[in-house]
Amino acid sequence: MSAEAAVQQQVHAWYSDHHGWLKAWLCRTLGCPHRAADVAHNTFLRVIAGRHSLADVQQPRAWLTTTAKRLIVDEVRRERIEQAYLAELAALGEDDWSPSPEQILAAVQALMQLCSVLESVSAKARTAFVRHYIDGETQAAVADELGVSTKMIQKYLVRVLVEVRCIGLGA
Repeated sequence: MSAEAAVQQQVHAWYSDHHGWLKAWLCRTLGCPHRAADVAHNTFLRVIAGRHSLADVQQPRAWLTTTAKRLIVDEVRRERIEQAYLAELAALGEDDWSPSPEQILAAVQALMQLCSVLESVSAKARTAFVRHYIDGETQAAVADELGVSTKMIQKYLVRVLVEVRCIGLGA
């Protein structure tokens, strides 16, 4: 049997053995059968995309639950970012420029990628980036706040900007 066929067989077995249970658990947890079905589906898509050796997983239901919870957190985070973006657009007023749905989607996706980058760096690098680029504070003020040198703040900012550029958000 080829490696691909073995992976397909493992995924099929997992799906047969655990999909109903996962969907029921999600339905109880989320309180919505439609959302539960979506998260269960996306959980198994993540299993397929991950190409993990499912045979090595000792507790499949715990693994699936953790994956589903992460997907729910990602979804909530995306919704919060989208709502904040839409609230800012609404604050502009009706007479101002209004973006198309495609532009809104692109902006929300970019914000989600930026959030992902900020979560992947140290707390000090994240704080330096937010305080300097979002809050508009000087590097010296951020350095005083964090108790580090201005040179260290510059290193933090470069670290974040390099990560942002790596995912294609920077120019």
